[in-house]
Amino acid sequence: MKKKKNVISENYLEKRPKRAPHLAWSQDEKGLVTLDIENKGVFNKIAQVLFKKPKVSHVHLDEMGSFVWPLLDGEKNIIELGKDVDEHFGEKAHPLYERLAKYFQILDSYHFIEWSKEEK
Repeated sequence: MKKKKNVISENYLEKRPKRAPHLAWSQDEKGLVTLDIENKGVFNKIAQVLFKKPKVSHVHLDEMGSFVWPLLDGEKNIIELGKDVDEHFGEKAHPLYERLAKYFQILDSYHFIEWSKEEK
């Protein structure tokens, strides 16, 4: 019989996200953020040569994602970021923490963010 690993439970909303340092990004005059993702690796190089795929892909964030992105410095946790989002967008952002949790799960899955190790 397999032993279960000890799982340290952590409140996801208390995590402190920060932008991945390797990621280039820009903000247009409307405040919308574009992430510039360099397509590296052997398979990407082959696709670039054979299929004319771009060396850099551009990911355009929506209004709420663009508001949050510049705030990701590893200082504020998701709860604190949610307060800023709620103040700025109001009911338009609801259900607030469910949306933010999903947003950060997606950013994390693509390695667009890291999590700050320091405790406050």
